[in-house]
Amino acid sequence: MKDSNFLKENNARHMFHPMAHPADSLANPPKIITGGNGVRIKDVDGRETIDAVGGLWNVNLGYSCQPVKEAIARQLDALPYYSTFRGTSNDAVISLSYELADFFAEDGLVRAFFTSGGSDSIETALRLARQYHKVRGEHGRTKFISLKKGYHGTHMGGASINGNANFRTAYEPLLPGCFHIPAPYTYRNPFDESDPARLAKLCAAALEDEIAFQGAGTIAAFIMEPVLGAGGVIPPHKSFMPMVRKICDKNGILLITDEVITAYGRTGAWSGSRLWGIKPDMMCTAKAITNGYFPFGAVMLSQGIADTFESDTTGSAAIGHGYTYSGHPVGAAAALACLAETKRLDVASNASARGAQLYKGVLKLMGKYELIGDVRGGHGLMTALELVSDRKSKAPVDKSIPIKLQDAVYENGTMVRVSGPNLILSPPLILSEDETDQILDALDAGFSSLQ
Repeated sequence: MKDSNFLKENNARHMFHPMAHPADSLANPPKIITGGNGVRIKDVDGRETIDAVGGLWNVNLGYSCQPVKEAIARQLDALPYYSTFRGTSNDAVISLSYELADFFAEDGLVRAFFTSGGSDSIETALRLARQYHKVRGEHGRTKFISLKKGYHGTHMGGASINGNANFRTAYEPLLPGCFHIPAPYTYRNPFDESDPARLAKLCAAALEDEIAFQGAGTIAAFIMEPVLGAGGVIPPHKSFMPMVRKICDKNGILLITDEVITAYGRTGAWSGSRLWGIKPDMMCTAKAITNGYFPFGAVMLSQGIADTFESDTTGSAAIGHGYTYSGHPVGAAAALACLAETKRLDVASNASARGAQLYKGVLKLMGKYELIGDVRGGHGLMTALELVSDRKSKAPVDKSIPIKLQDAVYENGTMVRVSGPNLILSPPLILSEDETDQILDALDAGFSSLQ
């Protein structure tokens, strides 16, 4: 490894950083993270901070999960790679498919299609949704509906169903046939409705209206995150997803849950679908499936989807889609170890308890600092603070303020993430009560420094 002087001198000079302006990365060099232990990370200068970002929503078990590291090392010795394209498989991925079918049985999901990550999982689900309808003879079902403020990755399909212009405008025109309805976002919505239950009904009505306008027979799937993540941690009212499930069933539309963030315990339930009491037709997962230690993902499929593909005799169900690293044996071994440790530690229960503590704490901060316009969370370790320049008008905060706040909180011992006007908290699910208090203290000190 090069020394710290070399790293600082070459920081951002020879690479473009994701989700950043190249010129800004040069002018304001990114923090160089060189180590991790438990829920803490260490930078090139030796500063240790609690990682309240959890890597990128994915390091649920922290940075010292030895069983996953050992599983990766063993698999590298045994079989570092082989393809799962037609005609070959491997022992690790067969075992993982069995374990995932058991883990997601309560969600009604029985088959897995393996990918290299979240964006791949979304792309896979969109393709399989269209193919499912074609296998059944409904060739006109090609459109997708999703939520504004929703985030579904960066591939062309995912960007097309994304509900945030920041991830769309520079890359348009995108995939045709993608339409959006308002999200159940009580702080800002076109209905000027702050009651979560009433807003849920209005958004569900908007979905029905869009289906009627497009024609039900033209729509392949509706896709949403059970709790919107990158869009600013937006949990819908508990009635919303059950209403969506009924609307989809009535119109022959598949329901895809994007659980790249919410699967494996993040919401305080083992899946976001389970949190709201619904069974999707497909579920996209990734991130925490290997604790972030290996790029990997899985799309889980319902029995109905499986039956349609497996009973086909025409050849139209042959899957002409996949990735070089689909079912990678090292990723599968990592996922097996991670799933076992995730269940052993019962991280969903801890996420629920620590999430409630964190949410309560940031609500107290809202009472103390006018800069905080809205606080969202309360479902596991997913919390966001939306910053405003004026609470009454909800006027956006100057773009420099969230970055200044992020730096101030970092100086006080905690890494947080900025997404637009939102400060997002998604720490590892092994977070302790004391560490949660330390995050809140760092936030308090950060806000105080701006006054």
